[in-house]
Amino acid sequence: MGRYKPFMVLGTAVIIALITSVLSYSWLQKKVKSREARLETQPIAVALADLPGGIVLTKEMLTTTPFLKTSLPEGCFSDPSRLVGRVVISPIKAREPILESRLAPVSFRTGGVAAVIGLKKRAVAVRVDRTTGVSGFIHPGNRVDVLVTLTSGKNPISVTKTVLENILVLATGPEIEKKGKEERPMGMGMNTGPPGMDVDTITLEVTPEEAEKLTLAAVGGKLQLALRNASDMEAIITEGVTIPALLASYGAGSPVRENEPDPAARVAEKPSG
Repeated sequence: MGRYKPFMVLGTAVIIALITSVLSYSWLQKKVKSREARLETQPIAVALADLPGGIVLTKEMLTTTPFLKTSLPEGCFSDPSRLVGRVVISPIKAREPILESRLAPVSFRTGGVAAVIGLKKRAVAVRVDRTTGVSGFIHPGNRVDVLVTLTSGKNPISVTKTVLENILVLATGPEIEKKGKEERPMGMGMNTGPPGMDVDTITLEVTPEEAEKLTLAAVGGKLQLALRNASDMEAIITEGVTIPALLASYGAGSPVRENEPDPAARVAEKPSG
């Protein structure tokens, strides 16, 4: 028995080594499969180019790109053909996944501004020239204040007043562009014609009450749009300005503008000599 003891020890070691090898191999295989599962991809539909809100999707606007299955965005589409005819309600960037949350309901098949109007809101178009349109710098998605200049009273006095603030611009220019015999919808964010064309219509999103104010202002006076900073949401109450008040501004006793040094202080600081 003693002379077989080394062989028994050796056999035991071999068996332990085999079991360890099998277990290690099984563990490594699981790790590889787990990693492969994490790296497994699935094609999903993305925009081929920038898409404006209000546009009706066509096959030519779509493509697919692989996404990791473990990080697929909620509401994505793997089959682009399911998106044909759907209406985009907010701008989508090129190569960005097209999600259900960015689309109008399936029953809604008409594009244009109607697709991007918020609930309980209205779209009202106002005619502007290149000056009142802030030299063409107003674009869909911007926010503006609406000023109106009116002349009223027994002794006609002109007054300019801010009547609406922080109003969303839905579209600029005509909604339909004609090119030969074809008509192409000009959705939110799209150009409004050949280079150099003056913007003649700006469509604003307003409440029904604001729509009444805007219409009365457009009929009874001259409109001016003031472009707001994208992060400025503060409402400012103004009293309006009349011609006498305008002519009296910066006269004797007029307050110095905020954040500007007092002219007298600048003179006092001027070195003598």
